[in-house]
Amino acid sequence: MADSVTVRELVENARLTVYDGADYLDERRITTPDISRPGLEMTGYFNYYPPERIQLLGITETSFSKKMSHDELLMIMRKMADPKTPCFVVSTNIEPPAELIQAADEAHIPVLGSKQTSSRILSNMSIYLSGVLAKRQSIHGVLIDIYGLGVLITGDSGVGKSETALELIRRGHRLIADDRVDVFQQDEQTLVGEAPKILNHLMEIRGIGIIDVMNLYGAGAVRSSAKIQLIVHLQNWTTDAQFDRLGNAEDERQIFDVQVPMISIPVKTGRNLAIIIESAAMNFRARSMGYDATKTFDHNLNQLIQENSKRDEAAAGDLPTSAQPQDDQKAQGH
Repeated sequence: MADSVTVRELVENARLTVYDGADYLDERRITTPDISRPGLEMTGYFNYYPPERIQLLGITETSFSKKMSHDELLMIMRKMADPKTPCFVVSTNIEPPAELIQAADEAHIPVLGSKQTSSRILSNMSIYLSGVLAKRQSIHGVLIDIYGLGVLITGDSGVGKSETALELIRRGHRLIADDRVDVFQQDEQTLVGEAPKILNHLMEIRGIGIIDVMNLYGAGAVRSSAKIQLIVHLQNWTTDAQFDRLGNAEDERQIFDVQVPMISIPVKTGRNLAIIIESAAMNFRARSMGYDATKTFDHNLNQLIQENSKRDEAAAGDLPTSAQPQDDQKAQGH
């Protein structure tokens, strides 16, 4: 997890324009992904002003500022230009007020701009900052993009995670991270995994060593990050181990505040794990779209039971009426 990012990094990743204060881009640092819209502050209400946040001004704030006198607006802007304030951002290609430029320049605070609307640029900056500043957790495993589905392959060391992932890459799927996956929570329901910079595009295969997947298989064989939507846990097969055969069991693993579906696959000599994991990912996607093979099997089984029951009832109804008395006489004779 990064404790902070520079304003320069924000400018490069959010594609912002620098109106003023280019010399302070590396000096000012951002420590929170929260962004403030200083509407009340424009009226002089500073009781709950969060100076450590990026201050975003849009059409509403700049329109209100035009009704203020020069001295009044300069006083407000100087209050907003706190030593903790990382930068000001003006949206929708609006020309920043001269009073804002003066106050920000006095406090060595960059003034940035964007052609995007306030809502759009706020969303873009929040997504970038949330990813960079979010808490991270390192998980031992391999993250693969299978048909657009982020599949995290876990298991004990030496169980065959990297070899299975390499076969999946040869089948056209894409590598995100091998051996160590850095995971962060993007929102309440989304986990994102990526590779540490030192391991980017690299895999370790026992007996071969380190290989560069992008050089061997091309740029289409790698991705920088992916959402983790399914966990496949590889487990050595034993005679007493219990594995789900019908797909009724729905295990989950909690990472941060998100519950991720997990399936366990037994590892045994002769099993093609790459094809099995690929099928598991396709089956998971089908279930997410509303098709459940387990429910189809249950429906077919229930229908077969009902048909057999009706056939048995029909067969019992075809018995001769004299059959019952004859059976009773035989029973009494015995």
